[in-house]
Amino acid sequence: MTEGRFYDDAALVRERSVLRNVYLWMAAGLALTGIVALGVASNPRYIQAIYSNRLVYMVLLFAPIGIVWYLSARIMSLSAGAATLWFSAFAALMGASLSSVFLVYTGTSVAATFFITAGTFAAMSVYAVTTRRDLAAFSSYLVMGLWGLIIASLVNLFLKSSGLDWLISLVGVAVFIGLTAWDTQVIKGWSARAAGEDESVFLRLSIMGALKLYLDFINLFLFMLRFFGRRRD
Repeated sequence: MTEGRFYDDAALVRERSVLRNVYLWMAAGLALTGIVALGVASNPRYIQAIYSNRLVYMVLLFAPIGIVWYLSARIMSLSAGAATLWFSAFAALMGASLSSVFLVYTGTSVAATFFITAGTFAAMSVYAVTTRRDLAAFSSYLVMGLWGLIIASLVNLFLKSSGLDWLISLVGVAVFIGLTAWDTQVIKGWSARAAGEDESVFLRLSIMGALKLYLDFINLFLFMLRFFGRRRD
């Protein structure tokens, strides 16, 4: 009985360690993104360099996507230092590309939306960690919803329908709330994988988990901004 409890306690410690490190890396990534975004938005020269040069703008738009694909495919074969560098580069590039948020919306509404997003994100993370329900049952619906969002967003680039844009935003909030819970539960399950591994593997798993939750948070924030953000005059 005592031995069984020892292993249960050890598993709980591993689980909490993985989740704690993931949240720490995610928070660091969000902080770096915010600092870069504010720095770029407050410097007219940077804004002009980005938005007056199509090549620079396209690099900032697509480079983070490329880094996500690269890290997803190669994370376990990278050194801990390389994984850290790539994650930092991703967060910084996202900050530069998201600098327009501070130009379009008021700072007060951006801050308010951030805290609303953080509260929603925290609630879904707690639910995912504490529930006994296997959220993998909803994964196929969430993936289909994500692809539907991408397709509808591309279509609306040509239609420019405000009604469709509102629907996309509503579905986007729902999908990324669900993905936050599912991804948290997936990361929770990685605790078994981290058992007995060296520190470098633990770090790489933490960075990969942070990347997942970072993307959920940012997308949830951007969709919520469409509802709660106040545009500048």
